[in-house]
Amino acid sequence: MSAAWSLLALFLAALLALAWPLGRWMHTVMEGRFTLGQRLEAPLWRLLGIRPEAETGWWPYARGLLLFNALGFLAVFALQRLQGALPLNPQGFDAVAVDSAFNTAVSFVTNTNWQGYGGETTMSYLTQMLALTVQNFLSAATGLVVAMALMRGFARHSARAVGNVWVDLSRATLWVLLPIATALALAFVATGVIQNLSPYLTLTPLQPGLGEQTLAMGPTASQLAIKMLGTNGGGFFNANSAHPFENPSEWSNALQMLAIFAIPAGLCFTFGRVVGDRRQGWAVLGAMALIFVLAAIAATRFEQQGNPALAALGADQAASALQSGGNMEGKEVRFGIAASSLFAVVTTAASCGAVNAMHDSFTPLGGLVPTALMQLGEVVFGGVGSGLYGMLVFALLAVFVAGLMIGRTPAYLGKKIEPFEMQMVSAAILVTPLLVLLGTAVALMSEAGRAGIQDAGPHGFTEVLYALSSAANNNGSAFAGLSANTPFYNVLLAIAMALGRFGVILPVLALAGSFAAKPRAEATTGSLPTHGPLFVGLLVGTVLLVGLLNYVPALALGPVVEHLMLWTK
Repeated sequence: MSAAWSLLALFLAALLALAWPLGRWMHTVMEGRFTLGQRLEAPLWRLLGIRPEAETGWWPYARGLLLFNALGFLAVFALQRLQGALPLNPQGFDAVAVDSAFNTAVSFVTNTNWQGYGGETTMSYLTQMLALTVQNFLSAATGLVVAMALMRGFARHSARAVGNVWVDLSRATLWVLLPIATALALAFVATGVIQNLSPYLTLTPLQPGLGEQTLAMGPTASQLAIKMLGTNGGGFFNANSAHPFENPSEWSNALQMLAIFAIPAGLCFTFGRVVGDRRQGWAVLGAMALIFVLAAIAATRFEQQGNPALAALGADQAASALQSGGNMEGKEVRFGIAASSLFAVVTTAASCGAVNAMHDSFTPLGGLVPTALMQLGEVVFGGVGSGLYGMLVFALLAVFVAGLMIGRTPAYLGKKIEPFEMQMVSAAILVTPLLVLLGTAVALMSEAGRAGIQDAGPHGFTEVLYALSSAANNNGSAFAGLSANTPFYNVLLAIAMALGRFGVILPVLALAGSFAAKPRAEATTGSLPTHGPLFVGLLVGTVLLVGLLNYVPALALGPVVEHLMLWTK
């Protein structure tokens, strides 16, 4: 186990070293202080008829964002339906079915990247590159600009504008995501990830009698880079980051985990710089890191304990010099328990959804950890932008609760929290539990929903609960036992993804506009400091209590019951 804790410590140290300069860079770029970038942007603004100085209030900002994403949906849907007649399709794949194309278009536009299909058996190279990879950039940029708008709302006072959505989207894509993803793709190629446009290879195994084997090829590294950096998660291959062409070594595995957390962690430092108090960024980062460490320790311990059902059959699950021990079902031998458990926690703490092990094969409590991390609202680092603005929503709730306890008007960063703000906070926090629980109920009550469940009993229930938690919270990972590529699940999950994304974004932008218009109130001796250990503890408690309270009965019916059944035999 000491190796697992060393891996966790090294990961956090590397993340901190990476996040600090990245946060500073994002602040420079997004606030228009990158001089060279401004000179390069000028012709683009003239061509598109955009005046960068013309900022808008929250509702025009939101309208532009909705229009931008609607056009992205249409483009991704059309490319899937037309791919049979388009070039760069060496395997001759036909058009994607309507329900699957609809689900995939919603999925990639909302930064969920849920995949009900096998990438190497469904999508042409052109679709993978022009539809999915491009949308990986644009959906990540959407989350980043919403976070920037909320930061400006806290930083500005008596103002009507939160920014220019077209300028913000362009800068997020051109100066943050594109250069880093390019460098990351080259690094992945250096570690052994494939990147080509070759037809699939047909090979004859050395062992006779096995027939021929087809090895999928394709431009993998370029999609992998933004898949991780943009917390997208949709894999080029069906096996995602468990595939040796997509994740060939321990170095590529470590690089992928760092890429997932890089921007979400860096945005905490950006937040501190925008609001003029870097301690605020450290406080948010501290709350995220504390929950993350607790989750990583729990998941690793649960998986290292092994499976008593296998132990009863005489399987050796003890760690030794020859094996990592524990529950190795569904995991890659080259990664073992520590790297697989850490990856599972990273990808569900962030709204990434990439996997290097099958979460369906985790122990009941080991699978509970990634499920619960998604149900917290993807705020433990979370997605690009969405993690920060989700955590700030919880920070507002924590300040409001503290204000009720001490009998003072709650305020955060000098902005009073009044009825309208609490209405928006409530809407942002409650929309995903409603989608998850109602969607799970609909699936379990309908014949079409039950038909996709592979396992009976509490594990089958968890498969459905996990799928709806993943969709509504825009994660994208899955318990592999659920057969979700059906018209029923494609439509149900697409609705959950769309409402889960924009049902949170709109209240957050409304908060940005409301706070920007407020005057700044001076701190008094009765004000709650929001940068110290006390506030970090209050914030963590609020996230855990409020975030999970709605799901306790459902979790009890699923992984908790399964654990009791497994360990009491």
